[in-house]
Amino acid sequence: MARYKLILEYDGSNFVGWQRQENGLSIQAVLEDAAKAFCGEDVISHSAGRTDAGVHALAMTAHIELEKATNANKVKDAINQHMRPHPIAILSAEAASDDFHARFSCIRRAYEYRIVNRRAPLALDAGRAWRVPQKLDAEAMHDAAQVLVGKHDFTTFRSIKCQAESPVKTLDEISVSRLGEDVFIRCAARSFLHNQVRSFVGTLAEVGKGKWRVKDLKAALDAADRARCGQVAPPEGLYFVRAEY
Repeated sequence: MARYKLILEYDGSNFVGWQRQENGLSIQAVLEDAAKAFCGEDVISHSAGRTDAGVHALAMTAHIELEKATNANKVKDAINQHMRPHPIAILSAEAASDDFHARFSCIRRAYEYRIVNRRAPLALDAGRAWRVPQKLDAEAMHDAAQVLVGKHDFTTFRSIKCQAESPVKTLDEISVSRLGEDVFIRCAARSFLHNQVRSFVGTLAEVGKGKWRVKDLKAALDAADRARCGQVAPPEGLYFVRAEY
């Protein structure tokens, strides 16, 4: 068997998420079906992260195995051809060692959330960002976000559907910055709970609007109570940025 490391980008708007499901089309299903159309084999793909419905990726790492070794660029071009017209593309492909695993070898994952902070509705960016019409104080959001850095029980920011064994995670870094109308929230950690980043973003938006202060965010975190979370930001503003190995 020959293993290949793939880097993909995709628009998750019309997918049920990364993972193959019975209730709709997934990124994984499109990739595996395209690989089978290329090589005639039943192919199973593994990814660094399992993005939810509506979530996008700038550089998702995945791997597949094929029975016969072939040129990695041929794998990339052929699968891309068969994935058309779906908004998914393999940006790069390379041969990988047998001990490489897109999920289990990953030591850090990074996400970015994009808010468009304006009153006018989104035309070009509809489905690719969250529009917040109220003025946001990005500096206040950034300062408050630092409360979340480190090892904590993140039950407050964890979906009730989360299947992780423990709510305790270590957040390596989080930042909030503004560029014109865009407000970016960037997070990095070894792993995340289900809806953790979107829960962060929605809660930090309350800080940005002046409804919450730093002490309110800390109290919500310390409470380890899902009911203390602010709103959960919608999926369309979230992007998987990179996986580190």
